Amino acid sequence: MSGVLVFACVVALVLINVPIAVALGIAAVVAMLATQGTPSLPNLAIAMYQGATSFPLIAIPLFILAGAIMNTSGISKRLIDFCSAMLGSMKGALAQVNVVTSMFFAEISGSAVADVAATGPILIPAMKKRGYSGPFTAAVTSSSASLAIIIPPSIPMILYAVMAGTSVVQLFVAGIVPGLIAGFAMMGLCHYYAVKYNWPVEDPFKFRRLWASFKDASWALTLPLIILGGIFGGVVTATEGAALAVVAALFVGLFIYRELDWKHLRDAIIDGGVQTGVVMLLVASSTLLGLYLTEAQLPQKLAAALMDVTREKWAVLALLNIFFLFIGMFLHSAAAIILVVPIVMPLVTAVGIDPVHFGVMVTLNLAIGQQTPPVASVLMITCSIAKENVWDVTRANIPFILVLLATLMLVTYVPVTTLGLVDVFYR
Repeated sequence: MSGVLVFACVVALVLINVPIAVALGIAAVVAMLATQGTPSLPNLAIAMYQGATSFPLIAIPLFILAGAIMNTSGISKRLIDFCSAMLGSMKGALAQVNVVTSMFFAEISGSAVADVAATGPILIPAMKKRGYSGPFTAAVTSSSASLAIIIPPSIPMILYAVMAGTSVVQLFVAGIVPGLIAGFAMMGLCHYYAVKYNWPVEDPFKFRRLWASFKDASWALTLPLIILGGIFGGVVTATEGAALAVVAALFVGLFIYRELDWKHLRDAIIDGGVQTGVVMLLVASSTLLGLYLTEAQLPQKLAAALMDVTREKWAVLALLNIFFLFIGMFLHSAAAIILVVPIVMPLVTAVGIDPVHFGVMVTLNLAIGQQTPPVASVLMITCSIAKENVWDVTRANIPFILVLLATLMLVTYVPVTTLGLVDVFYR
């Protein structure tokens, strides 16, 4: 019962706009004082420090910094130009370009927010100018940006791997097929609308233009090969791959495209530092809550209670999906992973769910949560860039959310979708 009260306390504090990291810390400290008294206080600072200094977590600030540098170094613009030259002869080409650019950018940044920040200011005005409705433009931009946390590398997957004690690299590999399925399904949906509403063809296909844009974007296109090739090939760890991403982004921005000046670099470092501070404070404060929950044995009690209700694996998977879809509506993806994953992992283990498979499920649930109000972090940022009403965009976004839900069901009940490549190359 005490664990339920702690969880309720966290939710109540969040609902009255207390920062999530502070809410986690307050609930944990109060609970530990109530059960252990003041002797527990001297160890809190050490626990927070140790919780935030795990080696895999170093990848998070590095990927955030890499994404911030790429946003200001001309990389995103060149990716958009290449995708436009490749797909411009299709009906509704700019919608297709939007999705494909997000898929390319997902292989570099690991963050949906970075994706929207990079592509939104360019593609949203261009689509509106060509006659696409504002709500649809914002919807396709927002939903395709969430592919960035499914297609590797992925910051939420790194967080999950640390919280669940599983392999970051295997999670990255497991996310490839679901990410591509969701991306191609979104492209199919855009094509359906393009035919239905007779949206324009941007340009007839010209090989000369495609070749010129390919040469101009070649360095941008090599970044995913360098980063993911190094990680999947075992040359570097995920953390070292994140450092490699920063070095590659700096090299391309400073010496190849020469659009990254010191002012933009400073801004990128500050932006990356702020985002990192938010995530790492969450991780540190969640360590305190984790200590309390472990001592109270809440995860084990929850697992036992649900096992008394049902031992059917498919039913447990359905319940976990419903739970994470609900949590994702109210919590940022990092907060949801940090708060909930340690609680449910004993249940996941008890019913025989592969932790890598479950990690992709969690990531997909939280990708949907980025699109569903009231919190909907990525949707809100996109609406701000597009200057569109949130509820109008949400209505236009429903078909894209259904695409993500269909992908989630496929991943949940056809595990080979996620584990096929993992089993071939890493087991």
